[in-house]
Amino acid sequence: MRSGRRFAGVFFGGARVLVSGLLCVLMVEQPMVAAAASKKAVVPSVQQIQAEQRVLHALNRFTFGPRPGDVVAVQAVGVKAWFERQLNPLSIDDSALEARLEMFPAMQMEQSELMQRYPSPAVLRQMIAKDEPLPSDPVEHAIYADQIAFYKAAKAKKEAEQAAASKDDGGAMLMSDGSVGKGAEEIKSNAALPGDGVDPATPAMATHEEQFYSGLDAVKVINLPPDQRMQRILAMPPDELVRFRKSLSKSELLAAAQGLSPMQRETLVALQGSPRMIGAELLETRMLRDIYSERQLEAVMTDFWLNHFNVYIKKNQNEPFLLPAYEREVIRPHALGKFEDLLVVTAKSPAMLMYLDNWQSVGPDSQAAKNGGRFAMLAKNPQVKQALKDRGLNENYARELMELHTLGVQCEVSADRPVSMLDKTCGRGYTQQDVTQVAEVLTGWTIDQPNRSGTYRFEERRHEPGSKMVLGKKIGEKGEAEGLEVLHLLATSPATAQFISTKLAVRFVSDAPPQALVDRMAKAYIASGGDITTVLRTMFDSPEFWSPEVYRAKVKTPEEFVVSAVRAGGAEVTTAIPLFQALEKLGMPLYGMQTPNGYSWMAEPWVNSGDLVNRMNFAVSLSNDRVVGVETDWTRLLGGPSALAAGGSVEKERKLEAVLLGQAVSDRTRETVLAQFQDQTAQQQAEKSFGIRANEQEPMAQVLNVSSPKRVRPPFDREAAGIAGLLLGSPEFQRR
Repeated sequence: MRSGRRFAGVFFGGARVLVSGLLCVLMVEQPMVAAAASKKAVVPSVQQIQAEQRVLHALNRFTFGPRPGDVVAVQAVGVKAWFERQLNPLSIDDSALEARLEMFPAMQMEQSELMQRYPSPAVLRQMIAKDEPLPSDPVEHAIYADQIAFYKAAKAKKEAEQAAASKDDGGAMLMSDGSVGKGAEEIKSNAALPGDGVDPATPAMATHEEQFYSGLDAVKVINLPPDQRMQRILAMPPDELVRFRKSLSKSELLAAAQGLSPMQRETLVALQGSPRMIGAELLETRMLRDIYSERQLEAVMTDFWLNHFNVYIKKNQNEPFLLPAYEREVIRPHALGKFEDLLVVTAKSPAMLMYLDNWQSVGPDSQAAKNGGRFAMLAKNPQVKQALKDRGLNENYARELMELHTLGVQCEVSADRPVSMLDKTCGRGYTQQDVTQVAEVLTGWTIDQPNRSGTYRFEERRHEPGSKMVLGKKIGEKGEAEGLEVLHLLATSPATAQFISTKLAVRFVSDAPPQALVDRMAKAYIASGGDITTVLRTMFDSPEFWSPEVYRAKVKTPEEFVVSAVRAGGAEVTTAIPLFQALEKLGMPLYGMQTPNGYSWMAEPWVNSGDLVNRMNFAVSLSNDRVVGVETDWTRLLGGPSALAAGGSVEKERKLEAVLLGQAVSDRTRETVLAQFQDQTAQQQAEKSFGIRANEQEPMAQVLNVSSPKRVRPPFDREAAGIAGLLLGSPEFQRR
């Protein structure tokens, strides 16, 4: 209980400052936190939860949180039948979500098509350096020309600033013959392209410049019919297009997007930089799928595997272009299938190959390595010369494959952890020599034209010849097939069965799941050949899953909290950009984990004071419609105006408990909510603290989302909104 009290004091100490005393006493007696933070394994009771608790438990564990009406719907078909249907996502109609996602056509493009239409900064630099011709397609021509024009303008500006600074300092200057001083040369090599190093969560117009554009010409262009308007914009020479774009105010930019098709709106946004548009759509479509998909177990498992096979979006400028296909073609279709199939497609995925550098790995005795020295001598470009010299074996992916993706670090043999100390499922474990051998096996697994097409290919000349020895098994020389043999060896290992089963049990059951449950799941894994559906069904049918000790005992991650709050309130999302910005504020940006281990499913990383105060601030902002593009309707959820006529705030609060949590909160929580919900300063303080500006809609979000509201609608029932915000921020809602 001491952990719960300490958690309470820390949280409400911050809350007094940031949220004007909201719920300052609610965390004092919260056994949830003490239990969740404990490393002691749960000991399940003989008794199991029943009735509506059973339904809520299933919805809280196998979805991103129940929506209004979900409990009744599951009760109608039965929990078991509902779960079995969720295990078969193709049997579930998801057309409503697909209709929403039609607004983002780039996210459905094949990898090569996406990279051809929307060039990366690396491609543009290459085209400039080699003076390559622009694409003949008029739309692609405009995209490339505009981005190159932005690049040249940015480079010229930086070089001029550097020259002025160098002159003031008595240093080197830019010369009229084009020669560049040392400082300016560095600036030139690092000159920014549109979207270079841009965080997709950063507002596109944060550095907007108002510039005059030929009198009323901009207005004349905006007033053209949509197709003519787009043709006129695309026909502008690059310099004119740059001036036109910079001249538009926020309202004019939105007017320019009115009536355009989704593809045309994407093009309009991409003219200012492809990485920004691709990154924003990637994050927005993932948020919308989590919120609206009827195939909720598939969405949850996709999230689980994206975290397990983590890829960092800011690895380099190419990674954002590779992630849409990674989620769409690699992870989601295999989320409920065989683990070995998932392991193979992730190993071949360009996103993973680039993230963990295996695409650059070259066998020490391969043909490519032998030729590298000779080519380095002939190379004229110093960077190319050094790159050819540096080519060699890269062990990054091989290590993470064994340590994080399959066997688990607990099976690594080291000086302080000999074989005798390993779990029996590890066998003799793995060593550094095994890592090196696996890395050699996977040489040649690379990316074809990483800046252009970004597709997987096996390159024999990079592959290390000869046989290898992995985990005591000889792997004969057979090229690409060696990798498939090693992946099969790892996927079918009892250690992998135990490791994957443990991670699933931690995600779905408890931070410290009973070992008997994990063993049962691992046995099902081995017997089914690594079938994830079978493992999940085994967990569902186990008494430990339905034990009262694990009911609402998991602390939500920031992603689970934000998505479940939106779902619980039945909110309408017209742009999800502010929602993934909220996740960054809460410490869990999508695709934002730099290290390959992914985010933790445990409670401990998510219960510090700053994050919990931010959760409360987000909840209050959300319920009061201060999160732009997310609109609630508390009157509708409470049954309409006539249903609110009697009972007052007390009855309204009880109804909202049922709607948002599906159960009653503690007396202490209820008393505090009723005492605090009318605090008029809470909304303003929450908004200020969380950094959400109610009346400033992100211009790019409105361009990409045609139905975005022009202004935030004040909540019809402010009393209900105040109560709902406190309930969404309450300790009870932080649990699932």
